Amino acid sequence: MNTADLGLPDPEEREAPSRKGGGEPGAPPGGNWGRVDVPSTALFTDHYELTMLQAALAAGTARRRSVFEVFTRRLPEGRRYGVLAGTGRVLDAVENFRFDEPMLRFLRDRRIVDATTLDWLAGYRFGGDIWGYPEGQVYFPGSPLLRVEGSFAECVLLETVILSILNHDSAIAAAASRMSSAAGDRPLIEMGARRTHELGAVAASRAAYVGGFTSTSDLAAGFRYDIPTVGTAAHAFTLLHDTETDAFRAQVDSLGRGTTLLIDTYDVAEAVRHAVQVAGDGLGAVRIDSGDLLLVAHRVRQQLDDLGATDTRIVVTSDLDEYAIASLAAAPVDAYGVGTQLVTGSGHPTCSMVYKLVARAESADPAAPLVPVAKKALGGKTSLGGRKWAARRLDADGVAEAEVVGTGAVPPGLADRQLLVELVKGGRVVAREPLDAVRDRHAAARANLPLSATQLSRGEPVIPTEYV
Repeated sequence: MNTADLGLPDPEEREAPSRKGGGEPGAPPGGNWGRVDVPSTALFTDHYELTMLQAALAAGTARRRSVFEVFTRRLPEGRRYGVLAGTGRVLDAVENFRFDEPMLRFLRDRRIVDATTLDWLAGYRFGGDIWGYPEGQVYFPGSPLLRVEGSFAECVLLETVILSILNHDSAIAAAASRMSSAAGDRPLIEMGARRTHELGAVAASRAAYVGGFTSTSDLAAGFRYDIPTVGTAAHAFTLLHDTETDAFRAQVDSLGRGTTLLIDTYDVAEAVRHAVQVAGDGLGAVRIDSGDLLLVAHRVRQQLDDLGATDTRIVVTSDLDEYAIASLAAAPVDAYGVGTQLVTGSGHPTCSMVYKLVARAESADPAAPLVPVAKKALGGKTSLGGRKWAARRLDADGVAEAEVVGTGAVPPGLADRQLLVELVKGGRVVAREPLDAVRDRHAAARANLPLSATQLSRGEPVIPTEYV
């Protein structure tokens, strides 16, 4: 990590390659995933989706035009808004939902479905339409985040893969957004790869970037999604050398004076003195990874200033969450590194999103009208039937005041405030976009909410959901 990692220029560091290249020709904007093999997502599903398909094929209902919607009935306790993340990954998953021969053989050998269903699966390609909130947008209970339309057969198979992506990524993005709000203008570094599944870590880095983080320590995330990566040294590097000064000198000789030196392996005050002795007043940054961060940061700042290193930045890590970040708002801290609490959703690792059939045709005739359908049950699991639109109503000052959801005609005053956009048309993805655009959208959407949205205290959703 050097001062450039904190959003500051460092003329002593070699210029890094641009991160805006977008990978090989043909790769999606803002990402390099086109350089790696993207496996089929067809078995990222639950057994019952295939048995439902088999029964519907046999009953003659599988071809009925259907509408499924993704929504959540409530936000995690205490959260004021949700953040939609993972839509881009959903589009990749839908494109790569193909049953290859080894998969079909697995289904055949396990006798999961019959021969007729296997033949149907062999030619599966999603050919329907998908609409949804644009990625990075905020959402509230009842928001129709994704609307999947096509035959029952082609839509029902996508339930698990869609929910697994959106529930995970949106939980991480919501935590990241709260941390970003608490951090203000100070950069946030995602460094939770070692605290979660190795593939989940890549998705978490992407979601954190959407939520406002500026960089990641995970190289796989940097490679696949073109997210800036940072990192310098751990305590092991200091312990490797005979003295702390030797370790600092080796790091500075290799990475330049703009590097970040870890100063809490032994005695912090001594480490600061050694760091400035080695790197001079041009030392880029120091990192504190333990102790009372508020107290230590003040002491380190004073010592750096006394030694003439007034431009040296302070980075803090050590099990931070949004509350700890907020508590350091008045501390002389220049950047935060966050790991465990981020990749676990800061206490809420899922968003409880569901994928429900809300309308279906009366027959397999393409011209058959859609009939609203909905689950009616005890325990708060009742759903609202019908294909829905959503719009966000603003007050006189242009601040969001309500999420309006309906199934009929859109009121004239909300026609230009509709939230759903077309993502897939006739099976073809039509809405790929750079990850930076998603990140910017989230920042704008959060800024458009009432000021109380940024409060970390527990409360109800910052705006209500109204059904019309």
